[in-house]
Amino acid sequence: MKRKTDNFSKFFNRKRTSAVKEEIRQEKKLVKKERREAVDRHFEEKRNKRAVSTSLHTAPGKEQKAGGSGAKIPINKTAVLPNNKKSAAVSNDKRPSSSQNDIVADNNRASIPQNNATTLPLNKYVAHAGVSSRRASAILVKEGKVTVNGIVVTDPGTKVLYTDTVKVNGKKVTVSSHFVYILLNKPKDFLTTTTDPQGRKTVQQLISKATEERVYPIGRLDRNTSGVLLFTNDGDLAQKLSHPKNEMKKVYHVGLDKPLTKQHFEKIMEGIELEDGLAKVDEMAYADPKDKTQIGLEIHSGKNRIVRRIFAALGYDVKTLDRVMYAGLTKKNVQRGNWRFLTEKEIRALKYLKS
Repeated sequence: MKRKTDNFSKFFNRKRTSAVKEEIRQEKKLVKKERREAVDRHFEEKRNKRAVSTSLHTAPGKEQKAGGSGAKIPINKTAVLPNNKKSAAVSNDKRPSSSQNDIVADNNRASIPQNNATTLPLNKYVAHAGVSSRRASAILVKEGKVTVNGIVVTDPGTKVLYTDTVKVNGKKVTVSSHFVYILLNKPKDFLTTTTDPQGRKTVQQLISKATEERVYPIGRLDRNTSGVLLFTNDGDLAQKLSHPKNEMKKVYHVGLDKPLTKQHFEKIMEGIELEDGLAKVDEMAYADPKDKTQIGLEIHSGKNRIVRRIFAALGYDVKTLDRVMYAGLTKKNVQRGNWRFLTEKEIRALKYLKS
């Protein structure tokens, strides 16, 4: 018998046509603004690169005047690094810009010279290479598992070039130029991880044929939790959606071991005090008025296992837990265990989505 789920419609914010049109107009404005800024950044980087190249190729011994004081400053004064293995030319009249900074390795501050103005933080580089999320990449760097041009680097914020040789656990990684976005309707009994030493089933196996790019899941779903799960190799988007401070909207369908009483219903809406603080849901309703073990709830909290812990605090055991919406995306028309690529419209909506 098919269970009624009409009550879930109250969790979706239905908007007027005029509001939708206004959102589209605002979205177009943001896209145009982003395009203009990208063009400006491109030409600014080219100007900086030319300026750096000019200063580095000035003939040795040549001097230039500083301001109108008549003082002379040597252009090509060489700074010797602490380990005497590397050297880099720096100007005395100003500090190097962030695009000229050397890569700092380990605690001895050994440096690797850079010759390209386009750089990005090491943890961001590793995340964009599809190894893991930005936060997990930072942990890998701090643990000394990442090398740049053969040198171990332990500072996640270290600036690296796209042309540098970056290895994670001895394996070379490169930043992908092609971003992939996949929505999976996760079934039960699958771990939300890329690999499992014990050989258990993982969600990565379900999307293995989707793309040759190395993608990873955004956030986690418990082994026994099903529903919407996103995969991507876009480190910036993964960071935005998974960071707890952004509190992305999530809607769950909960199946309890016994009917939820009115008293406990109201208590949950007021807030439940857990070991890590107060837990509140935004909206909640019985998914089926005739079956009060079936609950629908909307929540923004990014705390681990938050839904199960809320009900466990009141003596309920969650038998089934299904995430029906995440960051505005649903599993509509995606059968359990299947996946699909996000549309361009959905990708744009995620990028401009506010918490």
